[in-house]
Amino acid sequence: MGFPVSLRVDDRVVPDGAGDAVFAWLREVDARFSPFKADSEVSRYGRGELSADELSADLVEVLALCERYRVATGGAFDVRLPGRGLDPCAVVKGWSVQRAAELLTRAGLTRFCLNAGGDVVVSGGPWRVGVRHPELADRLCAVLDLTDGAVATSARYERGDHILDGRTGRPATGLDSLTVVAPTLTEADAVATAAFALGADGVEWAAARDGCEVYAVLPGGRVLRSAGFPTAAAGAPA
Repeated sequence: MGFPVSLRVDDRVVPDGAGDAVFAWLREVDARFSPFKADSEVSRYGRGELSADELSADLVEVLALCERYRVATGGAFDVRLPGRGLDPCAVVKGWSVQRAAELLTRAGLTRFCLNAGGDVVVSGGPWRVGVRHPELADRLCAVLDLTDGAVATSARYERGDHILDGRTGRPATGLDSLTVVAPTLTEADAVATAAFALGADGVEWAAARDGCEVYAVLPGGRVLRSAGFPTAAAGAPA
């Protein structure tokens, strides 16, 4: 998966194996969907070794989500960029971690926080979730109060200009960071990445999505946030 995953459970009774099931599922996702593993389903499909009729139901679902966001952004979000292999990671991460959270819920857990590389699913709060300052690694630019839901951030500070605008093939540089709060991490993560690919126009686009609230930091430190963004305390850039 390429990122650390942590799980905190605050239920008084935790069924045996509940946490193990989460990590087993994420290891399975890494093996099946990583574009960096030559024998993964994604890699084999990208090379034309599998037909659409031979794909698993899970990959069909992921590719449908990818296409939905490609159309919704006018091509800014695209997992099939020229000169690059099929790479649906921007959807797979949130989708798979949301599935992991649902495993916990089905096991009877009601109070947990699942953190996958800074993208978070919480249940049965109150939980406080920090959003890293895009320029100062030891500071937060926002703190959220959440009971149930998900938070995802797309930014340039960890991996540089890694998100490309599919319309141009060039790095998206119109934002420093963009955080989305949504009912599920499937949506929060995909919307955050798609909006980041859109650049500054992505803030309004993301805020218009049903159930999504947005906090964005633009180059120079200007902050834009939707009215319903659940901020508790802020040390925001000026």
